[in-house]
Amino acid sequence: MQSLLSIKTVIPKPGRKVWYDDQDRVHNRIFESDESVDYDFMGQNPDAATNHQLREAMDNRIPVIYFIGTAPGLYCALFPAFVTAWDRAALKACISFVAEDRTGEAVTDPVLERRYALREVKQRLHQSVFREAVVTAYDRRCALSGLPEPILLDAPHIIPDSDEQYGQPVVSNGIPLSKLHHAAFDAHLIGIDPDYHLHVSERLWSQHDGPMLEALKSLHHKRILLPNNARNWPDQDRLARRFEDFRMLA
Repeated sequence: MQSLLSIKTVIPKPGRKVWYDDQDRVHNRIFESDESVDYDFMGQNPDAATNHQLREAMDNRIPVIYFIGTAPGLYCALFPAFVTAWDRAALKACISFVAEDRTGEAVTDPVLERRYALREVKQRLHQSVFREAVVTAYDRRCALSGLPEPILLDAPHIIPDSDEQYGQPVVSNGIPLSKLHHAAFDAHLIGIDPDYHLHVSERLWSQHDGPMLEALKSLHHKRILLPNNARNWPDQDRLARRFEDFRMLA
């Protein structure tokens, strides 16, 4: 390939050197921005090959993939991203994103398009960072089954983030669940009471069809796995609110 394919911002491991200014505040830049994100040049020479590739991507409007670190070795991949400004003096480029509106048609106003796209980027980044924090707090295991495969884990909110009072993206508002347990939790087939005990819906007790169903039933009255740090345990008030929904809908 003769053109730039991707750019990335790395989150360094604890204690490792921070090589670029944007490494320790790229998330803040994104959440504080209205339309675009600053991206630091490599080194102090704007004419270096890697920095020149950014300029070529801007001049030719080449779409690139932006890998934004969410933890050491983990990234949120954003595409398409475009280099929309290149500042020799400041040693920075400007990265913007493109989105579609809800009808599936391209947004025609460039400013509105960038703002809408960045809003979507913020949402994706928020979800990635929140998931990583929750999964890490539970030693990368499902809180119900103990499944130790992070690829198969989600981090659902106890109270949805649409709830302005209780839906904050804090670890105590999340629980790592396997894909199956996440679906059951969302459908109120499984509930968790404020004392961290599991309850299985009557809808499942009336069914008898295979080992997966029996595995769900076997969770009844068991206690979920909890983080070593008590500060990260699920918030009991949030669990109580969610459990009331389970009792009404199960």
